[in-house]
Amino acid sequence: MKHGAIFDMDGTLLDTECLYQNTWVQLAQEFGQTPNPDFPRAVCGSSGEHMLEIIHAYYPTVDARRFMNSCYARVAQIIETSIPKKPGMEEILCYLRDQGVKLAVASSSSHAQIEKNLRLAGVLDYFDAVIGGDEVENSKPAPDIFLLAAQRIGCTPENCYVFEDGTNGILAGAAAGCATVMIPDLTPPTDELRSVCTAVYESLSAAREAIECGQL
Repeated sequence: MKHGAIFDMDGTLLDTECLYQNTWVQLAQEFGQTPNPDFPRAVCGSSGEHMLEIIHAYYPTVDARRFMNSCYARVAQIIETSIPKKPGMEEILCYLRDQGVKLAVASSSSHAQIEKNLRLAGVLDYFDAVIGGDEVENSKPAPDIFLLAAQRIGCTPENCYVFEDGTNGILAGAAAGCATVMIPDLTPPTDELRSVCTAVYESLSAAREAIECGQL
């Protein structure tokens, strides 16, 4: 068993990625654009300047920063009243904590938003560190956020699991040298993603069972 576990938030711990995906489509229409079906997946897991570059590439005539901030604000408003959790989330966090594994969240969302969401979900106290996309220079798929997370929980990257659902996050975890585990949400596990993953499991519950059995 690894000594550290780093979790993505949206689509991995919290069932919120679909909220972002739907909001991107709505905003494209509101900004006078024809929604590009490839955009929501391309932007998944990105943040900051990298996200702005993706927005500009798909919708070159819109104000990319206003488009991005509008999405963040709308999703934040939605989850104020109810924040959906992924199946098995609390079970895997409780199990790993009881085994002495250090836990971190590394998400492209801002540090403040991550803490707010985890507090709303009732799981903030499980984590030894929270790292937001606003704390690193390069967003996923660069490895920066996972390297910083490993450092903050006092583990080498090689001694950390990374649990992710999206392409950018999977590539970032692998580039950091972590044991990267894909828990698919909206992105299917392609051959390319399987080639860089340590494992793919259908749920956090299945991943926990694999760790308990010594298979992960």
